[in-house]
Parts: sequence; structure tokens; C-alpha cells
Amino acid sequence: MQILTDLVYWRRGERSLALDLYVPERPRATVIWVHGGEWLQGNKDNPPSASLLVERGFAIASISYRFSSEALFPAQLEDCRSAVRWLRANGNQYGVPTSSLGAWGASAGGHLVALLGTAAHVDAFDVGEHLDQPAHVQAVCDWFGPTDFLQMDANATDDSAIVHDAPDSPESLLVGGPIQEQLERVAEANPISYVDGNPPPFLIIHGDRDRLVPCHQSELLARALDDAGAEVEFVRLAGAGHGDGAFFTPEVAQQVIVFFQDHLL
Repeated sequence: MQILTDLVYWRRGERSLALDLYVPERPRATVIWVHGGEWLQGNKDNPPSASLLVERGFAIASISYRFSSEALFPAQLEDCRSAVRWLRANGNQYGVPTSSLGAWGASAGGHLVALLGTAAHVDAFDVGEHLDQPAHVQAVCDWFGPTDFLQMDANATDDSAIVHDAPDSPESLLVGGPIQEQLERVAEANPISYVDGNPPPFLIIHGDRDRLVPCHQSELLARALDDAGAEVEFVRLAGAGHGDGAFFTPEVAQQVIVFFQDHLL
């Protein structure tokens, strides 16, 4: 496996956004990893199951994006779409296949990859470079990402660790104010707003004891995708919390691998 780090995919003035590539000897498809961290923190280092995916012929592109402390939504989605377009324009020179691209993310990253899938047809999110390249992906794996901000508190666990309607919640900080007062921005940020008749296949995995992002969020998206005629598989992990050890088992890794094999290879 070859690892190429800090490849700049977009320069915004003095700000550079970069990605890391993990490239097997004979890559057959590429999966984009988008990290979580409440849109406030985290980094592109050490994407999960990287070695397992690479062993099966997948290149991985792990990307950075602007946090909400730096720029409000839709900056984060604009960055992700820019990374997709950069890969399509430049992937071949790094030996990375670009005809079949998957996207995989967790929590805030799950939210962003869900948007890569559902909002692929919204040209307003295309800014920056390589605008001649498409920003859509062929398959999406969403781990416990928010999908409809306004329904989070009403469907939270009894021991929820966060109040999403609060003005300092991650969702409120993402859209620039309390979510119940920022209805237009919230609608723009909700992946469920864009589900239409032609989304890519989705694999959605969520723990039913998630104290940060209610499992109901994934139930909503899975139902909307199914109603739209999309191919969607929803896996509810019994007793699992928010990104705990239940997600990092051979069984779950195999589900992700099989999903991308079925839809990218």
C-alpha cells in the first residue's frame, strides 16, 4: 500500500484543504472517507478499516473540510464536493480509479456523505475548481449521521447527552443560530430535504442507544430513500452507542466491504 498525505485539493486564499490517499497495488475503485467531530473537530488521519478496504482493492481518499468555527454550512458540503471533483480530475496521476467513487462517513461525516448522495443534483453547492467534473458518488455508507435537525430532540434517548435545539449545539453552530430559528438554513443542511427519485445506493448503520444522534435520524432517511425508490439497507445495532466498539467489529467491517464491492466493483 502506498500512502500519500496532505495532497491539496482546494486553495481558498491562504487556506488549503487537503486529503490523504491510501492506494493498493492494483486499485479497482475508490472510497472517500469523511471524518466526524460535530463539524467542529477531528481530522483525516487513520480512516477506519483502511487496511481491510485496501486489501480488497479499494483506494481510500480521507479528506479534511472547514469546521463550523471557520465557516457556516454549506461550506462543509462545498469542500466535500470539491474533493470529489479534484479526485475525478487528478486521481489517475496517483493511480486512483475515479469512475466508481463511494463515500463513507461517521456522525458529522455521515451527514456530509448523505448530502453527497441526496443533494448530488443541486448545482448551487458546486464552487471552486474543476467545475467540469461531476460531484456525485455511486454509493454512500452513512454511519449515524444527522438527517433532520428539527426532529432530533423529540426523538432523543431518555439519557441524551445533548440538547440539539440549544443555541450552542453542534447543529446550531453549523447553521449560525438556534436551529428552531434558522428554518431555511436547517432545511438546506438536512440530507432528507433532497431525497428525489434517483439517489445512489445507501448503507446506513446506527446504534439504537446513541445518546448524541438519535437512531430515529437514520430511520427517517432510510424511509425517505425507500419511498423514493432508492436501494437502501438500514442496520440498527442493538445496544450500540455513538460510534462505540460495536461499529469496529469484523462483522460490521464486512458489511461495509460487501456494500462497496456490490456497488463499486
